[in-house]
Amino acid sequence: MTKTNTKNKKDKLGLIHVYTGSGKGKTTASLGVLLRALGHDYRVLMIQFMKGRKDTGEMKVMKKLSGLEIVQYAEEGLVNLESPSATDIYLANQALDYARKRLSSKDGRPDILVMDELNVAVRFGLVPLEEVLDFIDNKPSSVELILTGRYAHPQIMDRADLITEMKEVRHYYKKGVPARKGIEM
Repeated sequence: MTKTNTKNKKDKLGLIHVYTGSGKGKTTASLGVLLRALGHDYRVLMIQFMKGRKDTGEMKVMKKLSGLEIVQYAEEGLVNLESPSATDIYLANQALDYARKRLSSKDGRPDILVMDELNVAVRFGLVPLEEVLDFIDNKPSSVELILTGRYAHPQIMDRADLITEMKEVRHYYKKGVPARKGIEM
């Protein structure tokens, strides 16, 4: 990827990150990038696929933190990954359409876009791989793109400049510790 040597910090954006794997922390890592970016006056956007809970920490802090925009495309409950409903598929495709719309807008274009759980949406057929690859291949060169979720497809990883695989070594869920506010949600 060609970069220009200008003093404009945003000219150095445009890389593709993939955060995947079975371990905890993919969404959290992407939120860390967004928080850091906000500190440098970047425009940021997170689009959440298959997440519709309004009581998560990230949704609550968005109301308090100017510039953090998170848009959810899912119902409140869990998506049945083995047999997603027509509504789940529709909402996932709406999320991809919204991302396209935002990247095509000069005024509304984020500098950094996180597509949270997109990898899972692809794996279980909620959005077609070909459309995601087309989205990646045609994103504006100045937009930093972060894709999260388990099961990152090899063709998505082939396009990435950075791949981080979160590996579960030990998890307290296996000891019966439920998801906790402020830590997992």
